[in-house]
Amino acid sequence: MAMSALPDSRTEPDGSAVIRVLSYNVRSLRDDEDAVARVIRACAPDVVLVQEAPRFFRWRKHAARLAAKSELVILGGGATASGPLLLCSLRVTVERTEDLLLPLTPGLHRRGFATAVVRIAGARLGLLSCHLSLRGDERYDQAGLLLDRLAALDVPHAVAAGDINERPGGRAFRRLAAELQDCWAVRPWGGEYTSTPDDPHQRIDAVFATKGVEVLGCGVPVGLPGIRDADLKAATDHLPVLAALRVPAS
Repeated sequence: MAMSALPDSRTEPDGSAVIRVLSYNVRSLRDDEDAVARVIRACAPDVVLVQEAPRFFRWRKHAARLAAKSELVILGGGATASGPLLLCSLRVTVERTEDLLLPLTPGLHRRGFATAVVRIAGARLGLLSCHLSLRGDERYDQAGLLLDRLAALDVPHAVAAGDINERPGGRAFRRLAAELQDCWAVRPWGGEYTSTPDDPHQRIDAVFATKGVEVLGCGVPVGLPGIRDADLKAATDHLPVLAALRVPAS
């Protein structure tokens, strides 16, 4: 697909906000942390919904270092959400945050959501970063819990993003797309496939938005100025998803 310009962040005269949202599985920063930070900076996001943030020894220090290298600040999440993490720019005003642990299936990895309600310009927005289960039945249930949690945020508009661990034809992905906008499907931009960086062949990471949010473009930021192919391959085992969204004033 030919690369078109993705709108920059801005505030519209009516108070609505054009924002950049980045979703990125960073594999606990086990690969090239500096490459991760360079990719994030080049995307110039207002908010970053991270998956597989460090969860163990000195995890807060690792998260703070990534935020600093990315020229952002920590919004919420991390080990307290079992991996999902939220970062944001200073354009964002924080109203509240909450980390949630999901029901644990014995023998499987603990999952959670990092959530927040923020204000950007005149827009009020809910955020949710997720990393759904590898097992199909649990993943489907977690998709339902995600939708319930977005509704419980009690905000006019919301964005959920993360590693769905499933392609768009799967039951959990379809459950989310039935209630939310799958931003790539609405307005594709950049690249489609997020796994793996060396051989992109499947879309298992996604940005979703509630119906009132206007999708201006969404996809893997290949070809974006400042994005180097070497960094995308070295950073982690997933490619990021970048979306530009217009959120109405609340």
